Amino acid sequence: MASRSERFQRKPRDTKDESAKVEELEEEVIRFSPEEEASLLNESNAQKASANDLFAKSSFKDAIETYDQALATCPNYLDYEIAVLKSNIAACHLKLEDWKEAVNAATAALDGLDKLQGKRDGEGEKDDVKGEEEADEEIVSEGATKAEDTSVKGKREADIERIRAKALMRRGKARSELGGWSSLQGAEEDYKTLSKMPNLSPADRKIVTHQLQALPPKTKAAQEKEMAEMMGKLKGLGNSILKPFGLSTDNFQMVKDEKTGGYSMNFNQGAGPAEK
Repeated sequence: MASRSERFQRKPRDTKDESAKVEELEEEVIRFSPEEEASLLNESNAQKASANDLFAKSSFKDAIETYDQALATCPNYLDYEIAVLKSNIAACHLKLEDWKEAVNAATAALDGLDKLQGKRDGEGEKDDVKGEEEADEEIVSEGATKAEDTSVKGKREADIERIRAKALMRRGKARSELGGWSSLQGAEEDYKTLSKMPNLSPADRKIVTHQLQALPPKTKAAQEKEMAEMMGKLKGLGNSILKPFGLSTDNFQMVKDEKTGGYSMNFNQGAGPAEK
């Protein structure tokens, strides 16, 4: 059996395609020894501190590169530390107005926190609290709240929810700026989740309230626009198919039955394309 400290351990993933030339592999999570983990985490934290300084100097692209270095150094099973880095990367992309990448980074942070929460729920009192002493390890937004519970477990829970709120705020902002029906709908969902969180600062809660008022009409308008565009494309496709028969989609009309609410299709011979 391979050692737990072995860094490159892989196992084959089940597959139905027996004739596949390249077998897909699934990388196992390998935990380092306590000494190795501490060394890697210290190095990652030093890189993160450098990235925070670059962020403060508005060197956002350099900050992203340095956060990426911190991610590469951090053991990949330290979900909280990775979520913090991903959330900070999202903040950098927001500053650069790279909305899509901001959404991706914030989503990765939230996924990591969900994964961590699942582990904690499953393990009960079993908890890895390495790196807990770094209270200022993430970019702190204006009005950010701090955990009041000084117990290790209580502080970590508060930290997780604090980073969750930051990532949701950043993703909601990016989605609302990205636009489009799907993104605006996602932004609404993020802000609805935030509205139920008790740890928001007054400034963040004000933003959430405003967005929940402003987004619905924008989302509806985007939905109607995209539906109209889709119907236009479908109509164009239908007309290209019907044209050789001297017909168009105008020959077919959907009629709603007011009693049942259902629809029926009527054919109108005289509504075809005019002869040239």
